[in-house]
Amino acid sequence: MSEGRITVPTLRARKRRNGDTPIVMVTAYDEPGARIVSDAGADIILVGDSVANAVLGYEDTLHVDIQVMAHHTAAVARAKPRCLILGDMPWMSYHLSPDDAVRNAATLIRAGAHAVKLEGGRARLPAIEAIIRAEIPVMGHLGLTPQSVLAMGGFRVQGKTADAAGALLDAAKALSAAGCFAFVIEGVPDVVGAAVTEAVDVPTIGIGAGAACDGQVLVFHDLLGLGKGTPPKFVRQYADVGRIATEAIAAFAEDVRSGTFPSDAESYHAPAGLGDALA
Repeated sequence: MSEGRITVPTLRARKRRNGDTPIVMVTAYDEPGARIVSDAGADIILVGDSVANAVLGYEDTLHVDIQVMAHHTAAVARAKPRCLILGDMPWMSYHLSPDDAVRNAATLIRAGAHAVKLEGGRARLPAIEAIIRAEIPVMGHLGLTPQSVLAMGGFRVQGKTADAAGALLDAAKALSAAGCFAFVIEGVPDVVGAAVTEAVDVPTIGIGAGAACDGQVLVFHDLLGLGKGTPPKFVRQYADVGRIATEAIAAFAEDVRSGTFPSDAESYHAPAGLGDALA
């Protein structure tokens, strides 16, 4: 863990092949989550469009817009974390025109983000180049891109053929040349994650992309056991906070029903004589 605030220039140079420490990125969507992630020593907080799945109860990420993402980015920023705050650009916030992409990226920056992330390969070059010209740093996202779930026919591992892996590698080189300061590589075979990491001079942050990437990211709710259903293969659950929280609230409910909460210690007491005056 480095000291002081994490910035885009310090992250851009961090490649494991140069002996640098792997980058740690964790999602957060509110002030308490951001404080926890920052205090734990992560490098980047991703205010991900995964808020749709993890917090808002949707089945995919297509149901949040730029206003929702700005709302959650602002909440994260109020924690004043030492991490870089990365705002995720939601579906249809950068697909219509480069000008539209710049306006929406600026909305996240004004909300408190230090950089933005967007999904896709060569088709997104005009949007990426326009945002970078506006002096807003951009992180790319290649491989399994959740905003493309309908086109992909579900959340499927990408880059499993030589042609598909070659296209992904080509896209990574193109986006790196366009100025992306890093990439998320999601849902690809480990050898593809390693090849992309070796091919570009900016860091790669893997999620289901093998151990060779320059960093790793997980969703806050997945690694803490707060998610619903079975987590993806690439998730390692580090705590069962959901079970602990359920047990704690059940204990509170039992104490209320049994009359043991609140106790004398948890009650405010009146000055002498007030009770008699109210009788």
